Amino acid sequence: MAALVWPFQGKAWAAELRGERSAADPMLSLWEEWKAAALKTETLCRKQQRLETQLVQDVGFPRARLRLSDNGEKVTVFSHDAIEDIYGSDPKMATLRAEAEAELAAHQALWDAADEMIGYAAARREEEEAGDREQDLVDALPATPATSLAGIASKLDVVLHEGESWEECTEFPWPHIRSALRDLVRVGQAVEPDVFMPGSDRQAPFPRKHQEGCWVRVSKGPAASLG
Repeated sequence: MAALVWPFQGKAWAAELRGERSAADPMLSLWEEWKAAALKTETLCRKQQRLETQLVQDVGFPRARLRLSDNGEKVTVFSHDAIEDIYGSDPKMATLRAEAEAELAAHQALWDAADEMIGYAAARREEEEAGDREQDLVDALPATPATSLAGIASKLDVVLHEGESWEECTEFPWPHIRSALRDLVRVGQAVEPDVFMPGSDRQAPFPRKHQEGCWVRVSKGPAASLG
């Protein structure tokens, strides 16, 4: 996987200007908080994905192999609900159901032990908390006034990062918002060339949460499969 390029990393030359402007414009203050929260969420997302991949490789998703009495075929399931759906409450299936429940519980215990050792669940909780904080800041954006061109640009910068379905999305209104941000940055830099404009340091498109699926969780493993 290619290294993520965040448009606001490595910009120490603009930090002082941003700090001065943030004190005067409440939207720039919010943008600074959001920027830090978004980077933290992305970092923790990568961490929990790496740990989940390790768990799947080492232990595998908790599962059980069910025997279907009518034709001898077997099916792999990943939840107690799936076992119930297949075997139901038929007394004739009680033994098979108990065997499947025990197999699933044993595999879940292996997963939980490995999880505790590497810290996957804790990393997932951290990511969810960071994501909640990021979302709180996004939710505060409409009610936060911008008192400068840089503040207005920061609103568009946040909207582009949080809203586009994929990088350089061609669907309305994303090309129009990107165009408006570029225009605003150009005008702002012409009017106040010494002022940092959010969005002016975008050297590559934002990585998209939607594309990477960081908020899509697998809670019960894959769907049941025959074989």
